[in-house]
Amino acid sequence: MIRLKDVSLVAFDCDGVLFDTARSNRAYYNDILNHFGRPSLSPEQFAYVHMHTVDESLGYLFEDKAKLADVDAYRKTMNYADFLKLMKLEPALIPLMNKIRPQIKTAVATNRSNMVNGLLEEFGLNGYFDLVMTSTDVKLPKPNPDLLLKILEHFQIEAHQAIYVGDSHLDELAATSAGIALVAYRNPRLSTAYHIDSLKELETFLGV
Repeated sequence: MIRLKDVSLVAFDCDGVLFDTARSNRAYYNDILNHFGRPSLSPEQFAYVHMHTVDESLGYLFEDKAKLADVDAYRKTMNYADFLKLMKLEPALIPLMNKIRPQIKTAVATNRSNMVNGLLEEFGLNGYFDLVMTSTDVKLPKPNPDLLLKILEHFQIEAHQAIYVGDSHLDELAATSAGIALVAYRNPRLSTAYHIDSLKELETFLGV
């Protein structure tokens, strides 16, 4: 069992962990697809875009690479604030953070872009995370371990002193490659000893 005395850092994925972003992500990519006369996301397409970076997702959705320049230009005109209202903050997040900070450092490791800081600000989460790492901060996003390795380097700690809370196979691969224990959030299919359905359960893992 993970105990507080063994952990000095908790890193979180964003989509599906800090926030329920399913409605927001679906609306965002459907807007782009529909603008270019494409049908809305299929279940398979949604599963992909919900885990990958926006550039990877658009490359996956639009196989005609010549079209990607137009797609990229269009998405830059979109008002992302329109999609924030479709997100839902994990209700146990702030109580958890108030219990574990400042004795435990906290970080975000996400395949989202640099819009994450604006998202955290919108939901009043400024100051709750000691470090935010996004896909724009590394050459290779998840499933590569680079995000997590940079976090370990930043705090100058060993992998066994950290846990990563994630909900996808990409999170599992990244954590495994980095040597960090994965806490699987609402995904029993992930291979780890630690599974939770609410961030409140981390209080038990961490002994707070």
